[in-house]
Amino acid sequence: MLNGDDWSRVRLNDVSLAQMGWTKRFCNKDLMEEDELVPTRFNTNPSSPCLVISPDKLSAQYSGEGKHGHDVGAAQADCPAPVKRLLYYFEITVKDRGQQGYVSIGFTDRQFKAGRHPGWEQNSFGYHGDDGLVYRGQGKGEQFGFPTFTTGDTVGAGINYAAQEIFFTHNGKFLGSVPKDVIVPLFPTIGLHSLNEKVEVNFGQRSFVYDIELIRSGDIDSAFSKLREWYPRLLQDNMSTICFLLHCQKFIELVAERRSEAAINYARLELQRFYGVGTLEDLLKDAVALLAYEDPKNSDLGYLLSLTQREAVADAVNAMVLSTNPALQNPERVLTSSLEKLLKQLTLCNTMRRDLNGRQGEIFNLHKLLHGAGSTGHALGKS
Repeated sequence: MLNGDDWSRVRLNDVSLAQMGWTKRFCNKDLMEEDELVPTRFNTNPSSPCLVISPDKLSAQYSGEGKHGHDVGAAQADCPAPVKRLLYYFEITVKDRGQQGYVSIGFTDRQFKAGRHPGWEQNSFGYHGDDGLVYRGQGKGEQFGFPTFTTGDTVGAGINYAAQEIFFTHNGKFLGSVPKDVIVPLFPTIGLHSLNEKVEVNFGQRSFVYDIELIRSGDIDSAFSKLREWYPRLLQDNMSTICFLLHCQKFIELVAERRSEAAINYARLELQRFYGVGTLEDLLKDAVALLAYEDPKNSDLGYLLSLTQREAVADAVNAMVLSTNPALQNPERVLTSSLEKLLKQLTLCNTMRRDLNGRQGEIFNLHKLLHGAGSTGHALGKS
């Protein structure tokens, strides 16, 4: 166990960048340069004649007659959702429900018809505001107990690549998910279908209403608070990997703020108990080693202070949350499996799932990446 001043005196030769594994995979400089494009606005080429898209291409208003099923005004994002990650998510806010409130959000493929709602055509998914139903490639919706939505509501849609599911949110609350049973690239999409309906889209240019962004903003205390309020079973085990990742990120945020004394005290209080846990020890050593540098941000471990590091932790924690069925009444089914269950699931499904889903989604190997990564780890450890 580390104790006393050991927290502020870490030998650099004890640190192995190669063993950072999954976190370094997100932060490697060369890999970051190869990041996929992400949606940033609506695509207006081609555009639906029933829609008026704003100059910044972040809002849309229906201007058609709305009399027939083929005169929906649908708009896709300017590129498909990225697949080399655990999660993708976007939101819309309903500025005006119009005459009927026929607003929808979801995902569609490249061949999707601009005159149809997401979910009505093959290879598409949609959550519809007028009836609260989820449509999956056909004209008939399915009841999942989702609420309807109207003026002032914010709803979101995302892809959980870890579980190969499409999920939806309503005013910051996770509603549930359906299987993602297609392998083609999917575009974030909205649909409008009655006069004056208007929505504003958020592709990440500002904070989301759904708290998927808490960790990305560095607000770890609020992330803990929300998890305790909404998913308390995930944090009942004080030694879970989710707890460790969040405590470790909190320590990193304190280092980034140059609050060394506070970081040392926090490590003694919250991180010391994780020392000696084999699957976590290497990440713990790397984080604590930041204290050995006069300028941590420009050190060999500087990637730990980057936004990409926050995103890695956020994606891992959120993927675990989204893999948890909120209807479960037996806490043991959750407590036995925080992040470890997710990572093991990804490892076991590596070959089968990647083949079946067009090699979409980031895959992790728990043993390989948290126990020393070998030659692959060394390659990832050098930026």
